Amino acid sequence: MYPYKKEKVKYLSDGSTITALLNTPERAGKLPAIVMAHGYGLTKKAYIDRFAERFAANGFVVVLFDYRNFGESEGLPRQEVNPFLQIDDFKNSLTFATTLSNVDAEKIGIWGTSYAGGNVIVTAATDRRVKCVVSQVPTISGYENTNRKALTEKSHLFWKTVQEDRIGRLNGQEAMMKKLVGPFEDNPIYPTQEARDYYEGAFRLSPYFKNEVTVRSTEYSRMYEPGVYITQISPTPLLMVVALTDVVTPTDLILNAYERALEPKKLFTVKGGHFSVYLDHFEQTSQQAVDFFLEQLNSD
Repeated sequence: MYPYKKEKVKYLSDGSTITALLNTPERAGKLPAIVMAHGYGLTKKAYIDRFAERFAANGFVVVLFDYRNFGESEGLPRQEVNPFLQIDDFKNSLTFATTLSNVDAEKIGIWGTSYAGGNVIVTAATDRRVKCVVSQVPTISGYENTNRKALTEKSHLFWKTVQEDRIGRLNGQEAMMKKLVGPFEDNPIYPTQEARDYYEGAFRLSPYFKNEVTVRSTEYSRMYEPGVYITQISPTPLLMVVALTDVVTPTDLILNAYERALEPKKLFTVKGGHFSVYLDHFEQTSQQAVDFFLEQLNSD
């Protein structure tokens, strides 16, 4: 295991300043690197900095960033999850990593979880600078996710809110917001107690986390189909980490996507729900990622 230093860095992504944590192991020479970010509405210190620290201790330079519009990064409107811009943030963060004097630009992997698990699928499929990818409990289909929740959603009220939000934006008003978690009667995005516990934990861990996203974020999430890109990742190696009782990013959708993915690929599963990969099964999920990165990026 290597000692490592942690520092805050800033760089541009299409004109917006991105803030990231840079973890650098004390090793000589050009090192392999990992670029990573969190999922829907979350920031860099909400649990996944533990993964970044584990990677750095195993010899990787790690860039853990906040997407534009979130956390310590710039960008407007605040709290807006735009997956298409987030993919660019991944690519621009990868570019930043290649400029670091101690990074081997030919040995950079990416790691994403939940919504970011979808983002890294698209990034790996469309950017050959990525030498390997870990996609953990990923979003595969926004359309299918929405259909699965249709019985608990009041669809006509959703579209009425979307229309009101768009009219307001046209007239220069601030974006309407929607809670990520909360009581079921408030119709949050994630109504389960498991999600509520996780996000409330994120609030304690990260002073920059806010329990809301823009209404337009929910429009984007219904449009987002990372699974379409799954066959295009090859020949880049893929590790997919799946929770077997996941209802946030449904297990069957992820396993079906994995079956469609081309070689080289690897599957790792845990018995638990969506959020168990960060908590109950952290040791297993982080070690699987470490082993995969060590193998694919030829690190010591």
